[in-house]
Amino acid sequence: MGSLAKEADRMNANKYTQKTLEAVQNAQSLAIEYQNQTLEPQHLLCAAVHQQDGLIPGLLQKLGIDTGAFAAESKKLVEALPHVTGSGREPGKIYISGDTDRLLNRAEQTAAEMKDEYVSMEHLLLALLEDSGPAGQLLARYGVTKQNFLQQLATVRGSQRVTSDNPEETYDALKKYGQDLVEAARAQKLDPVIGRDAEIRNVIRILSRKRKNNPVLIGEAGVGKTAIAEGLAQRIVRGDVPENLKNRTIFSLDMGALVAGAKYRGEFEERLKSVLNEVKKSDGQIILFIDELHTIVGAGKSDGAMDAGNILKPMLARGELHCIGATTLDEYRQYIEKDPALERRFQPVMVDQPTVEDTISILRGLKERYEVFHGVKIQDNALIAAATLSNRYITDRFLPDKAIDLVDEACAMIRTEMDSMPAELDDLRRRIMQLEIEEAALKKETDTLSQSRLAELQKELADARSEFNAMKAKWDNEKSSIGSVQAIREQIEKTSAAIEKAEREYDLNKAAELKYGKLPELKKQLAAMEQKAETTEENATLLRDRVTEEEIARIVARWTGIPVQRLVEGEREKLLALEDVLHKRVIGQNEAVRKVSEAILRSRAGIANPGRPIGSFLFLGPTGVGKTELAKALAEALFDDERNMVRIDMTEYMEKFSVSRLIGAPPGYVGYEEGGQLTEAVRRHPYSVVLFDEVEKAHPDVFNILLQVLDDGHITDSQGRVVDFKNTIIILTSNLGSSAILDGIDANGEIEPAARQNGREYAQKPSSALSS
Repeated sequence: MGSLAKEADRMNANKYTQKTLEAVQNAQSLAIEYQNQTLEPQHLLCAAVHQQDGLIPGLLQKLGIDTGAFAAESKKLVEALPHVTGSGREPGKIYISGDTDRLLNRAEQTAAEMKDEYVSMEHLLLALLEDSGPAGQLLARYGVTKQNFLQQLATVRGSQRVTSDNPEETYDALKKYGQDLVEAARAQKLDPVIGRDAEIRNVIRILSRKRKNNPVLIGEAGVGKTAIAEGLAQRIVRGDVPENLKNRTIFSLDMGALVAGAKYRGEFEERLKSVLNEVKKSDGQIILFIDELHTIVGAGKSDGAMDAGNILKPMLARGELHCIGATTLDEYRQYIEKDPALERRFQPVMVDQPTVEDTISILRGLKERYEVFHGVKIQDNALIAAATLSNRYITDRFLPDKAIDLVDEACAMIRTEMDSMPAELDDLRRRIMQLEIEEAALKKETDTLSQSRLAELQKELADARSEFNAMKAKWDNEKSSIGSVQAIREQIEKTSAAIEKAEREYDLNKAAELKYGKLPELKKQLAAMEQKAETTEENATLLRDRVTEEEIARIVARWTGIPVQRLVEGEREKLLALEDVLHKRVIGQNEAVRKVSEAILRSRAGIANPGRPIGSFLFLGPTGVGKTELAKALAEALFDDERNMVRIDMTEYMEKFSVSRLIGAPPGYVGYEEGGQLTEAVRRHPYSVVLFDEVEKAHPDVFNILLQVLDDGHITDSQGRVVDFKNTIIILTSNLGSSAILDGIDANGEIEPAARQNGREYAQKPSSALSS
């Protein structure tokens, strides 16, 4: 043991990369754990193959080796080493054996031969391959040779040299910091892209240019910018692209992963340069897709460092980098347009929101994927409802994203109900538990009354158990029937993917066998099972696996608070009796109550003007006749609580500058970020009664804001957001002209027509109804 004088903690750490030092430290820990006094090559091999995010496990996998089995065998080699115990052993003190010393020297020589500045994990493994001991023998037994190891290393490392202590950060940089969209499309991991042909053609045209061949997709959030890049990847897989784009690869770059963990100056730039070098070496075969393109401006920037945008500029200008960007119009204007040098290197492609009809086509294209994923059946009327209802009621988001989200959530809701025990079955189970507890208590009693009750209870319990077992059997049968349909659907999707793959690879025999043999048989089975499931469903009372327009309406109502679902019996009766309910609280105002009730009924029946509020009313009359009270009564009748009302006291808006409180302060003023009192309240509760109390006391400029609300049913707040008032009931109250009205009351207490006309003249712009 003459060469053991060199201790493990005295190694020259400056020569080794971080991962190599980590492997040596892990090897030391293994030696301490297994009570070995010396650090052997077996420890180093075991530490190398167990290293998290290490280079060696990945390379062994590329060689077709089962890394799990290999790691287990390397552990056995460590376990076979002699254990040193007793008083002579110094705990925590590990010596480097002669074999390990020679191994580390050989690794340093290998690094020098490969012209690398640091000893990396690959040098350590190359040294282990030359080891004649158990570690080298294990590698040889698994077929690892210097030649095949270097071949696989070249695919990861390329011609890069180890010039830093963390070279693994730059190996396979694209795979580490991006996703191969073409590979994902080949593996059927991307949703189908329906439509957007014009935009995809524009992108292809720009990519085919000699210079400045970098398209940037500009559009609102949720309109399908990322889907266009995915659509291009799918076209490349199908070969449906010009010759110059065939066999290209699209990598989606993850800027978050690039920046994450870059602690020291230059680390982020090094990662980005390694990505760009891989793209450059591909000689135009790799197209980079940067979602949220504006994030490159300022990304990784610290004092004196360059941001990602400035690193990209030279390559973009020379045409060495093909890049597709995607960002919103606001962020493009805020970040990209401010840097003209960066902006001129990109060619904008505007992506507009699709129409409702296009959205329905998109949903029909995605329908099968969502049916297979959730295991439910989506009816076509649900897709139409998702597109139309989201377009009408969800105004702060964009198609097709909001419609797809509606369908997805409705499917998830049905799936959750299918997987959960039905409410009636659960209630019965709890009832049985309750009866069992009562039975156990009564068995302890000996009096006649208790015994009599026990006999009754046992009979009731037997009936309940019998009913529960019958219902549970029925539920299990329904679940099994639906599960069989789901399994066939999954097989059909896998078969369709296999047909597409076979056609792509020109394996026409296999494609024909699947297309004309297996697929029709599966479809026949599916039709038979669906028919059986439908028959079961007609008799079923416990389970349903269909998404209908009613589920979509329920989700819209939950998101927005607007009751768009079909009227249930209780609500129908409540609305028909609305006039009577209001009369109970507001006595004597028959005309006002009737007009308000009719407006609500028209709205819920779907025959109101969809471009205006449900109803706009101006209540004129003296103080105390019930103007504000009617608004409160209406809020209580519709929302079960009179506080569910947006009340704006117009006495607070007597000054000209106070108008901004309704829609929010302009940019640069205090309170700009807070939003307006009116707009924020309606944005959060789109279905509500909005009461403008004592409207005549407000400054005249307030009426200019109200004009847009009453006429167009929307208003734009100080931050540029359009707030929808189409599902509100607008009530303005005023006591203007009250003296003329009071003077014109006849002996029967009715207002004379002349007095009513005088009262009207005080109102500058009458609304839907005028009443006192």
